Amino acid sequence: MSSMAASATLHCLTGCSIGELAGLIWATAAGWGNTASTIMAIVLSFVFGYTLSATPLLRARVPARTAFKLVLAADTVSIATMEIVDNLVMWVVPGAMNAGLVDTLFWASMTLSLIIAYAAAFPVNKVLLARGKGHAITHHATGGGPMDNRPLAYAISAFLLGGLIASLGAWI
Repeated sequence: MSSMAASATLHCLTGCSIGELAGLIWATAAGWGNTASTIMAIVLSFVFGYTLSATPLLRARVPARTAFKLVLAADTVSIATMEIVDNLVMWVVPGAMNAGLVDTLFWASMTLSLIIAYAAAFPVNKVLLARGKGHAITHHATGGGPMDNRPLAYAISAFLLGGLIASLGAWI
């Protein structure tokens, strides 16, 4: 149960990370303020999170309408938990919301916020799975095959590390 919860949480973290980073990059490039940036990041986190979950369902030939309903039921609580925690951390860390994309503070805060969000969403996913809810719904709908989320974890880590290194390079 714990390994499935870890896998489900990592899957959720991937969609949230992509959405958070894309939203913040987009909002920064557009010159938006912190509230608009946060809203954009949250919206894109749900979009990417749902998309990542729907893709295997659609590949398994689950009808799109059914896949959408399954994904809403399976991922909404996990994504919402992750987004609340992630954005709360970013707002609480002094200066994080005003840090630019080439600031080390931004990348360090984003990394910290995603780690804490994972820790918060893991028990949520564990409880959902124990009740036959959450990611178990989509896992069952695709035939129950194992999910190898290591490539997702590597990609998130590489992107965050790349941003951190680029921000450190701005100091040189």
